[in-house]
Amino acid sequence: MASKSSIGYNSMDVLLQRKRQCTEKILEIKRAKKLTWEGIAEAVGRSPVWVTACCLGEASMDEPAAQKLVEYLGETNCEIKQIIMQPGIKAQVPVGVLVQDPCIYRLQEVTLVYGNTIKELIQEKFGDGIMSAIDFKMEVEKEEDPAGDRVRIVMSGKYLPYKRW
Repeated sequence: MASKSSIGYNSMDVLLQRKRQCTEKILEIKRAKKLTWEGIAEAVGRSPVWVTACCLGEASMDEPAAQKLVEYLGETNCEIKQIIMQPGIKAQVPVGVLVQDPCIYRLQEVTLVYGNTIKELIQEKFGDGIMSAIDFKMEVEKEEDPAGDRVRIVMSGKYLPYKRW
């Protein structure tokens, strides 16, 4: 008889595999139809960051949003709809594994270089606590600049004070 942990682990492996297959299918359709995340998000009626996270398997959609997505993609196979409604799998790169993607690595580098500074400023303004990644919004924008275009990332997370007991 299998232990609970091995059942959970196996079901998580299956979900991760299905999420990855769903993502591959969505990306294939996106490329073939020359769609953009902005356009997909507009069709779904949600934020481009949130819709992209769902399509990459990192978040989950509710039924109405999933229905709008598959209709916009022209995907009659309802497997995408069912999979995208399953819980998202966060941090798909195992802890301790060096990220190879340069864009993701640079974002991690920002927190390595400025993490303590950001923490210090948050705690100075709010007190001892953290910013939520659950009650959270983010926007990614292009900022035109004569010296070279810039990436603007705006993050807004609920402040969560540490409890004292």
